[in-house]
Amino acid sequence: MTVFDPTDDPHRRRNALTGEWILISPHRGKRPWLGQVEPDDHQPSADYDPDCYLCPGNTRINGEQNPTYPGTFTFTNDFAALRSDTVSAVSQDELFSHQAEQGLTRVVCFSPDHSRTFAELDRPQIEAVLECWIDECENIGHSHPWIQIFENKGSMMGCSMPHPHSQIWAQNHAPTIPAREADHQSSYYNKHHAPLLLDYCQRELSDSQRVVVANTDWLAVVPYWAAWPYEILLLPRSSVSRLTELNKPQTTNLAEIMSQVAIRYDNLFKCSFPYSMGWHSAPFDGIEHPEWQLHAHFYPPLFRSSSVRKFMVGYEMLAEPQRDITPEQAAEALRTLPGTHYKRSAIDETQ
Repeated sequence: MTVFDPTDDPHRRRNALTGEWILISPHRGKRPWLGQVEPDDHQPSADYDPDCYLCPGNTRINGEQNPTYPGTFTFTNDFAALRSDTVSAVSQDELFSHQAEQGLTRVVCFSPDHSRTFAELDRPQIEAVLECWIDECENIGHSHPWIQIFENKGSMMGCSMPHPHSQIWAQNHAPTIPAREADHQSSYYNKHHAPLLLDYCQRELSDSQRVVVANTDWLAVVPYWAAWPYEILLLPRSSVSRLTELNKPQTTNLAEIMSQVAIRYDNLFKCSFPYSMGWHSAPFDGIEHPEWQLHAHFYPPLFRSSSVRKFMVGYEMLAEPQRDITPEQAAEALRTLPGTHYKRSAIDETQ
């Protein structure tokens, strides 16, 4: 009698956070690749670029001059996707419904150094970025309940400005994906009287197969339902609904684990590893949300090497997400990598 083998047999896994299903086809990882090969996406080597709109002292496209900032630098996006002065409008037509949206968008430069990605920042610099995100949430949360912090790293992920930075978009209505997560977290909490992602965190720690790195306050895993090859879900190990609720030790440990995640990504294929990363949290609506658990998603596209990416096309666009290597295989590959950046290791070896 043939026994099902999840490391080789096709199967589906349900994303408990969104309700979506993921098709996993481990045997397809053995197939040859004759498709598109991406060019090397080299990071800038100079710490200052006179033509960069985000470097200290430079003039942006709108004519404003950046200060000679020594740490993080935050400003309102010059090409904002959301505006606070949008006129209210709504249509409830069943086939052609719409609603005007008000909001704001901000840009957060990680440091004045044009060449240093998140993976190459030191811990105090990462803590400064986290504190900047927290401060922005504190300020923006008074006027907009839904705040989306995200980073697109690398041209492969659509980043048009090579200076390392993140963005913050805030709006009045719940975006589709956080709203879906809110529904599933609420349903789980009503049934089990515990946060879905806190229970999930404990299960992942007990299982350990998909753990990439952990410390006393945080856990980074390739989630059981991961769609992207080396996707990571970053979770607090205690009940936390928003970034603004973190204490100093939690923030320090968050900087440590985010550094480890970013370094392991770069070390995997010895390149500046592209990804989209973002935080999901409870709305800033003045209401307690015990069902909500703060978390960050990392969605990197690379699959076999620094030049071969995973495409979400065809079946993925028309049916459901699909992956070839299992989440357990991906987690093992990341977990066993060194925690020192490969560029730093190369420098140490020459000294």
